[in-house]
Amino acid sequence: MCLGIPGKIIDIYQANSLRMGKVDFGGVVREVCIEALPEAKTGDFTIVHAGFALNILSEEEARETLEILSQLSMVEDELGGQEQEN
Repeated sequence: MCLGIPGKIIDIYQANSLRMGKVDFGGVVREVCIEALPEAKTGDFTIVHAGFALNILSEEEARETLEILSQLSMVEDELGGQEQEN
């Protein structure tokens, strides 16, 4: 399964004729191509998959998505522990 992860755009610049940005994923900063989002600006939240920003979302939507991903991770950890016991 492939997931898009929300992050906050903290810097925007040009690199090799592409619009690029630095995106903060809760303390982990990665370089992301934001060429497909000409409206994106510093401070916006975006969904990123495979190094590409896919869309802009509100801070509330980003936080809700991160909470859901966190819950899924806890469920996966719990299920993984059960499989090891069997």
